[in-house]
Amino acid sequence: MLGAATAVALLASACAPKSDTTSSAAATGSASASCSASSLALYKSGQLTVATDSPAYSPWFDNNAPSDGKGFESAVAYAVAKELGFSSSQVKWTTESFDNSYAPGAKNFDFDINEISITSTRAKAVDFSTGYYDVNQGVLTLASSKYAKATSLSALKGAKIGVQVSTTSYQAVENEIKPSGSLSVYNTTDDEVNALKNGQVDAIVTDMPTVFYLASAELTNGKIVGQFNYDGGTPEQFGLLLQKGSKLTGCVDQALAKLKSSGELASITKQWLADSADAPELAQ
Repeated sequence: MLGAATAVALLASACAPKSDTTSSAAATGSASASCSASSLALYKSGQLTVATDSPAYSPWFDNNAPSDGKGFESAVAYAVAKELGFSSSQVKWTTESFDNSYAPGAKNFDFDINEISITSTRAKAVDFSTGYYDVNQGVLTLASSKYAKATSLSALKGAKIGVQVSTTSYQAVENEIKPSGSLSVYNTTDDEVNALKNGQVDAIVTDMPTVFYLASAELTNGKIVGQFNYDGGTPEQFGLLLQKGSKLTGCVDQALAKLKSSGELASITKQWLADSADAPELAQ
């Protein structure tokens, strides 16, 4: 996640700095006999309770207002809700911190949408839907940096790199860039950006949509070095998070399948995240 309320930052895509591995088969729940809104097993009857963190940053959300339907994840949440048979007024938002979302135990929401990467470790404690967004990691530096023209991950080995705590970016840097020095870990993206501005780090690594936002809105001299996938060619994916064994998981998967087959998910992605595809791939 990012920092200040003015900045829309993106919770770094989501995975803890541990030996998590991305799981392509995410959901563990089974589809309900019926996925009509009236028959769903819901946290609160008559409404779909959706969680995310606060602040909720761009381009995932708009102006820290998840309920306005603007921003990629807000739009996805409402599209899933519609497929499940809920009107916009029946969608109720609640706050759940990123780190707490994938902790074991009962949940006070039907699903959480918060740039949470699907990993096998997390899936032991919660259910995940199938993926709704494939994530690449991005490298951001200053235009004046000696690393600004790097074209490969190996060229970044000597760089001082900053990442956000509890994100997959940490593991991505460790596994793919393998920096010669230690990583600097920050609580928020704002902290990362300030460290970059102040010369405490040479570059920061986070998900591509966040990188594009930061380069355009938070830095006057930011330079996007490029992007990379860190899981051996298997895409890292964001998934909707549900309580372990949720009877809703299968229905959420059905809703996402319809959004994919109809092209609506692709349209939402293009509307809110189109820029994230326009960065060079960094070679090994």
